This record gives sequence, structure tokens and C-alpha cells, in this order.
Amino acid sequence: MSTRFTAADGTALAYDDMGAADTGRPPVLLVHGHPFNRTMWQPQATALVAAGYRVVLPDLRGYGDSGVVPGRTLFEEFADDLAGLMDHLGIARAVVGGVSMGGQITMEFHRVYPERVAALVLADTSPVAETEDGKAFRNRLADRLLAEGMDGYADEVIDKMLAPYNVTGLPDVAARVLRMMRTTAPEGAAAALRGRAERPDYRDSLAGAGVPVLVAVGADDVYTPVAEARALHGLIPRAELVVVEKAGHLPSLERPDAFNEALLGFLASAG
Repeated sequence: MSTRFTAADGTALAYDDMGAADTGRPPVLLVHGHPFNRTMWQPQATALVAAGYRVVLPDLRGYGDSGVVPGRTLFEEFADDLAGLMDHLGIARAVVGGVSMGGQITMEFHRVYPERVAALVLADTSPVAETEDGKAFRNRLADRLLAEGMDGYADEVIDKMLAPYNVTGLPDVAARVLRMMRTTAPEGAAAALRGRAERPDYRDSLAGAGVPVLVAVGADDVYTPVAEARALHGLIPRAELVVVEKAGHLPSLERPDAFNEALLGFLASAG
């Protein structure tokens, strides 16, 4: 069921809440990346609900059907929104996962609300704080999106979001990813980029993680290569690493069957 709740600052935030509410297992909350929306997790939601899990898919503020908040959205604000959504749904603890920026927001949620995390899923993401060059790049890109809109950016990055061979080989997936990027509000995307530039380093908090963690990465990801995923995996005491073959930055969409197999196996072993 798709619905909305109102965040503490009055922003309307959209989400889907699927599956049985009382399964005896922690619900699974999945956070989309930039510049996408909650529908990117539909292949995983379908598989998880079929396996008996409750699944919550939020649209981050500024994205999808949620309210657009211009300016700058810090990652702590995104994490507070997730906590507020869990409160709204009566969820004390959840398996929290995300891809790319969504993975970093997941790390922020773990940093701020560790007691609310039953396990973590970190896909194609990096725990390292932004460099000075990276901060400048994020802010320039935010300026560009506000000035030009999303279309040109979407066309430029599609063969980095997906492995180039999947852009041509999986045209329906490429069209879906392009559609999500093109329909994202520039103001929301820009606000998130400015907040992303200010994110902290998550390596210390992850090194102290007391919960199981799945680190997943596409074998041909150019944004967060396999070597970075291995380094992330090496930081975390109870981590499992899965490299998804024939995939780039979005293996959950490029190779959903392989990604879902890894996710379901991890959840079964995590208890």
C-alpha cells in the first residue's frame, strides 16, 4: 500500500509498506539512491514479500512522490526521516539497506540510531567522507541541475549507473533508470547533493557494528569498484561480501535474480 506520512518539519514523505506486519522477523527497509525513487527496489520487494518478509520502501525527501525541499538536505535529516517513518509504522528495529547514496544514508542511520538496526545491506556504496574536490563537484552538479534540469545529466551517466553492455542489452531496465532520473525534481536532487558533500566518515561506526552486514557490488561498477567494496567488507566484523557478475552500479536492477538470491540468503543466515 502506497501512502504518506508527515515528517517532523511538515514535509510529506511517501512510502510503500508491503507484506505481513507480524512475521516474527525484522522488517526490511530499503533506501533508494540518487537520483531515483522507491520503485527501484520493486524486484527486491516482490521477492522479499513472497518469502514472508515485511518490506518498507520510502521515497527520500526531494525524490519520487515525497515533498520537495530546496536548499540543502543533510544526511542526518534523511536518517531522522527514516526513524520517524519507523515510529509511524510501529517498527522498533529493521534490516536497513541502501544503494549508493542510499547506502550512505543507511550508514548514517546506523551511526545515529544503531539500536534500531537489526542488520545492514550496503550495495555499491562508500563509507569515506567527501574530499574537498568531491565537495566542489557535488555543489557544481547541484548548481547545474538547478540551471539545466535532469535530462542532460541522465543521458551522461546512464552508462555508469548501468554497465554499458546492460544499457544496450537490457533496454527496458535502461529506460526505467532513465525515467527515474529524468522525473526527479532538480531542487530535491540538488539539496541532497549539497548534503552529501557534507557527510561524515562512517568507517569508525561501521568497524564497531554489532550486527550482520551484507556488502554487495556489481562486478563492473565504475563509481564504487569491487576493490572499494572489499575494503568496506574488511572494516566490518560480521560482514559478508557478494560480487554480482554482469552488473554495474545498480545490480539490484541489472541482475535482480542474483541480487535477490544473495539478499535472501543473507537474511536467512542473519536470523
